[in-house]
Amino acid sequence: MNSSPATVEPLVKEQAPFLFLVLFFLVQATVLTVFTVPFSWSLVWVAVASYFLRMFGITAAYHRYFSHASFKTSRLFQFVLAWIGAMAMQKGPLWWAAHHRNHHKYSDTEKDIHSPTRKGFWYSHMFWFLRDDYNDYEAKLIPDFYKYPELRFLDRFHWIAPLSYAVLLYLIGGWAWLVYGYAVSTFFLGHATWTINSLSHVYGSVRYDSRDTSKNNLWLALLTMGEGWHNNHHYYCSSVNQGFYWYEVDISYYILKTLSLFGIVWDLKKPPKKVLEEGLLRDREQKERKLSLQESKQKSKLKNKVGVLST
Repeated sequence: MNSSPATVEPLVKEQAPFLFLVLFFLVQATVLTVFTVPFSWSLVWVAVASYFLRMFGITAAYHRYFSHASFKTSRLFQFVLAWIGAMAMQKGPLWWAAHHRNHHKYSDTEKDIHSPTRKGFWYSHMFWFLRDDYNDYEAKLIPDFYKYPELRFLDRFHWIAPLSYAVLLYLIGGWAWLVYGYAVSTFFLGHATWTINSLSHVYGSVRYDSRDTSKNNLWLALLTMGEGWHNNHHYYCSSVNQGFYWYEVDISYYILKTLSLFGIVWDLKKPPKKVLEEGLLRDREQKERKLSLQESKQKSKLKNKVGVLST
């Protein structure tokens, strides 16, 4: 998997891509078990709660903490965050963060592992991580967290967290909770997360010159607890809040901010004043250009009408 031979045994390394491919499609197919359970709104809420719990694990833990170190926390809560993220069935925290750091380094170039503008929608959405090429990662990409043995253990045995979660759901609510809280929730959780790879570089608005195709998208931000402010993020990726302004909804940041009030997390990195002022200036310029364009169109229409009447 990396420079340390102790991280993955050769047999596991050879079999992991095929086993993960089979497991991936089996997990996707489990959403069909929803037809084995009578519908109820209480079960829908179980699915929603499970979705947002694990989305927080991806957005706040895997992405903002392990990938970008945008805040600090204790070693214990660090492991809790890693565990919640692993429950989402998107492999381990070190694997996820290492590949994400490479994504930022090579964003929208040929070396970008999931650029939709280079490799298409479905590849960037989910097929990229089913390739053998990306089953491994380099430890040197994530030295700040690779040093912790408990994180290396969880990264290697990342299936333990989702399996434990599935068992817990079954023990609490039986088959119905397992279906809605795990199968249904995991299906939508996965695809919602992957829209940031496949859609947020295609649809939305551009505020900053991030030298790639990243865009801000309110709907994706609502779906992913704040990740949709992707242009903001690619311009200043170390910020704990990806919605830079009060009107940009960022639920993951709100939760982290609340946790900071209790001393559970701290040193939350924010975008500097210069970046915020630049963003407001660009918004104002874009608004003025849009108004100017509308006025030009109206004048053109009026001129055409006058021309028609004069004839």
